[in-house]
Amino acid sequence: MDEHDWLTIIQLPSYAPDLNPVEGVWSLLRRGPLASTTFSDDDHLESILRCGLRHIQLRPNLIDGCLTETGLNLTHYPTTPRQAQ
Repeated sequence: MDEHDWLTIIQLPSYAPDLNPVEGVWSLLRRGPLASTTFSDDDHLESILRCGLRHIQLRPNLIDGCLTETGLNLTHYPTTPRQAQ
């Protein structure tokens, strides 16, 4: 970590699903294509998941909404080399 000036580490609580945008994606899937579905086999589950994820991927506003719900943002801050201490 100290060898990579571009890497920023932010410590989050060990269990914080409300800070994880992926939880929002799972919520969209559970309320959408996975809702009230009985899967015949693993391939059927995979097919439905891929279709649901593709739907989300093609709608950036859904992904932005999942990120917004966390209260976090993906602002890029230019890095400067750290000074040796």
